[in-house]
Amino acid sequence: MSLKTEKIILGIDPGTTIMGFGLIKVVGKQMEFLQLNELILKKYDDHYVKLKLIFERTIELIDTYYPDEIAIEAPFFGKNVQSMLKLGRAQGVAMAAGLSRDIPVTEYSPKKIKMAITGSGNASKEQVARMLQSTLKLKSLPKNLDSTDGLAAAVCHFYNQGRVEVGKSYTGWEAFVKQNPKKVK
Repeated sequence: MSLKTEKIILGIDPGTTIMGFGLIKVVGKQMEFLQLNELILKKYDDHYVKLKLIFERTIELIDTYYPDEIAIEAPFFGKNVQSMLKLGRAQGVAMAAGLSRDIPVTEYSPKKIKMAITGSGNASKEQVARMLQSTLKLKSLPKNLDSTDGLAAAVCHFYNQGRVEVGKSYTGWEAFVKQNPKKVK
């Protein structure tokens, strides 16, 4: 199995209020910062419109940067059931966008991402952002830290390369269906 010497990783922090994205380029064993951005969805009341915009923005990022892999933050349990459902849909739509372009998608728990970036699974968003700023030599940090959360997913994926167990990974629709027979009916 030969590893490509250069690849791009798109990291996504799914959300229905703000969706964060971050892109890194990996050359050999080095990573470099490409892009940080967010999709602001607060102004839309219709949840389905938000999902459509998440899908379209993810496709736009794919068609602009041609990522080789996508790392996505898995929804965390805690908030109310409605919030979880909406977050899961947002994540699913972003995953579907990547899978529709045959880009492998890997999910990471928020704790695993924080651990990979800061060494602590209980780090705050600010601590994660500051560590990324230091590691990737970012001049400044955005006002909303959703985009740095997306970037953190990409960096976590870079750090976990070559490890056997990295999280749930899907290479396309067929792989997703095989791994999730109960979800597809």
